[in-house]
Amino acid sequence: MWLRLFFLLLYFLVLFVLARVFEAVVWYETGFLATQLVDPVTLSFKKLKTILEGRGLGYSGLPDKKDVRELVEKSGDLMEGELYSALKEEEASESVSSTNFSGEMHFYELVEDTKDGIWLVQVIANDRSPLVGKVHWEKMVKKVSRFGIRTGTFNCSSDPRYCKRRGWVRSTLIMSVPQTSTSKGKVMLKEYSGRRIEVEHIFKWITAHAASRIKTVYNSEHLKEEWNKSDQYRVKIYLFANLDQPPAFFSALSVKFTGRVEFIFVNVENWDNKSYMAEIGIYKTPSYVLRTPEGIYRYGNNTGEFISLRAMDTFLRSLQPEVNDLFVLSLVLVNLMAWMDLFITQGATIKRFVVLISTLGTYNSLLIISWLPVLGFLQLPYLDSFYEYSLKLFRYSNTTTLASWVRADWMFYSSHPALFLSTYLGHGLLIDYFEKKRRRNNNNDEVNANNLEWLSSLWDWYTSYLFHPIASFQQFPFESDWDEDPDLFLERLAFPDLWLHPLIPTDYIKNLPMWKFRCLGIHSEEEMLEASPESESDSESESKEVFSSEKEVSEDDELSTVHNPSEGKPRCNADNCSCAKKYCPNEPYERKARSYGSCSSTENMEPDWSAWPSNMLHCTECVVCLENFENGCLLMGLPCGHVFHQNCIVMWLAGGRHCCPVCRWASYKKKQPYTHQQPLSNEIPS
Repeated sequence: MWLRLFFLLLYFLVLFVLARVFEAVVWYETGFLATQLVDPVTLSFKKLKTILEGRGLGYSGLPDKKDVRELVEKSGDLMEGELYSALKEEEASESVSSTNFSGEMHFYELVEDTKDGIWLVQVIANDRSPLVGKVHWEKMVKKVSRFGIRTGTFNCSSDPRYCKRRGWVRSTLIMSVPQTSTSKGKVMLKEYSGRRIEVEHIFKWITAHAASRIKTVYNSEHLKEEWNKSDQYRVKIYLFANLDQPPAFFSALSVKFTGRVEFIFVNVENWDNKSYMAEIGIYKTPSYVLRTPEGIYRYGNNTGEFISLRAMDTFLRSLQPEVNDLFVLSLVLVNLMAWMDLFITQGATIKRFVVLISTLGTYNSLLIISWLPVLGFLQLPYLDSFYEYSLKLFRYSNTTTLASWVRADWMFYSSHPALFLSTYLGHGLLIDYFEKKRRRNNNNDEVNANNLEWLSSLWDWYTSYLFHPIASFQQFPFESDWDEDPDLFLERLAFPDLWLHPLIPTDYIKNLPMWKFRCLGIHSEEEMLEASPESESDSESESKEVFSSEKEVSEDDELSTVHNPSEGKPRCNADNCSCAKKYCPNEPYERKARSYGSCSSTENMEPDWSAWPSNMLHCTECVVCLENFENGCLLMGLPCGHVFHQNCIVMWLAGGRHCCPVCRWASYKKKQPYTHQQPLSNEIPS
């Protein structure tokens, strides 16, 4: 997870640097930046009208270019970035969908039950033509959709009873606007009563009704009273302008942020005394001023703060976010982080997508589960102070210059999704290249695995997980209350031939006891020299193997070996040592003792049982390779007490047979220690 988070943060850093590079390139080619002001005098009449449409100001009665330019100046300063965005939206000319209501419940669910938006619905009466024609309606839909106003068509033929109850006997236009200034308040429906059905007149009617919700200040005394008043709103935004009514984007935002931000329009058109404006720091109009408990912030002075709906909406969301805004942001970040698995995972292509789907499901499930207690805590009344401090932190951090750069980059990349996706793909391919190179240097075989090999291993894992019994993953020698569970033996006896090997990690092998086999007596050097040359060469090869095994064991710090106290004595050669075979009474079957090489049977050469762990059974033969233990060889014991050559039993267990070769007791499960019988008097070594 931390690796994916690191790569995601690195990707955001790349986007930030890339945006600064784009700004430098634009400045080098054109000589201006996005924050540079534009003189409206230098713009054409078409561009001026585009700016007014983007801000939501009507210009139908202004045929002269001078009047249009003055209206642009009265509504706010124009920046190069806003001009570029407005022209780009004009050229895009994307078709905006409109909702077709199927009946009363559909209309109620979308229009009357939606408390934070504006709807414009065209009602078509029975056997009547629509009030607005198809061509004008498409223009109307496109115009109002720029300000977040949703549109729809209700045909009374689908539900004539509802139209009759509402009194819709003729085709008309219905506008729904929240009636109160509180969040989730009542919605009022207003019917268009004008006679002219041109797009501009209908739009002017919409903006007039939306502006009626905004508190308007007409004199300095009213401004002083409003400025010093403390009420439920912690954040207020003032528009000081010489306009008849606020722009449409300002009115639309007042509906969108109902209950969170209060919008106030200060009309300074007929003011004679502006001294109080100078006292509060307002020296020019138009001005967009944000008033918070922390102070005053002038909107439009930093990067990306344009006079448009999208820019101010992003700005206000960062200052006064809803819980839903934070959830959507976390959802986007988590999914971007999860998609990094597509490039971090190496191997077959199918493996990448399987891991990706698994990661997406896991991360989204954890995100939703994590948000549930957060939503519950936010409902508690004694967390109001925590909520206020969190919003204060948001306001402090998002009024900085760095935050304005981040908002500008967000608007830039969201308006260019192809660039965002291509940079994400390029970043992922670089991660894939370096990850593949790193794993190849480590000789990792999964890099070269193909789809068929991986699917085969996946199927084996799935069938093993689905059909095999669940094994205990506790490592030996930890004790468990389930070790003596009789159900295990009943299940074993009921289905002896269907006993499947469970999926068990092999880490427990490192914790199994291991020691060296020693004899108590050794022969003299003269007898050792009398051995045949052939046996001597065999002895040398065997001692080399033992020495290499000893070296490997000494390098592993985790192996619990039991060392012989007489380490400095000469080792007993297998050809010259005679270690009598001790009968093991607990073995299920008896084996005859076999002599190895020219080993003689004398009572002086007993194995050194004191070096053995107390819970191990005494024996001198490995039932895996059917050879006697040699002096100095490495032994390993299982929890059941049976002992084998270390190499033999490790190969047995690593092959997937996690049980004892003798008694079939699970090699990873603890067993009650075996109590040795007291040796007879004639078996005590001399």
